[in-house]
Amino acid sequence: MNETKIISDSNDDLLYAAGLIKKGFVVGMPTETVYGLGADAENEDAVRKIFEAKGRPSDNPLIVHICSMDMIDDIAHDIPELAYRLAEKFWPGPLTMILPKKDTIPYITSGGLDTVGIRMPLSECARKLIELSGR
Repeated sequence: MNETKIISDSNDDLLYAAGLIKKGFVVGMPTETVYGLGADAENEDAVRKIFEAKGRPSDNPLIVHICSMDMIDDIAHDIPELAYRLAEKFWPGPLTMILPKKDTIPYITSGGLDTVGIRMPLSECARKLIELSGR
């Protein structure tokens, strides 16, 4: 599937985009300042597509975006109390925290590191897309 479809932030369109993410496709999505490429961070093939599309070096990690604090425990472990306090104060927003990654996050996503960058975007559209895709 190599087509471009521009969609709105309607629930139906976000469900469509979320379905693409679940199937391993890459979608463009709004972030704080620009549109970024989004995919299932746990799907190595989908993440590889982002690296290929951007010409991104494999040792340059991606940021995993979340839509709620509940998701942080699925991505990272040994999370210090300070991280929760920072998240409470600054999320949603442009704060990325680097935390020890769980094994569910492939090394391609983390650029080969044992840590992962996690952010909750300010964009309500992005958070809704993450929620609907479960990723």
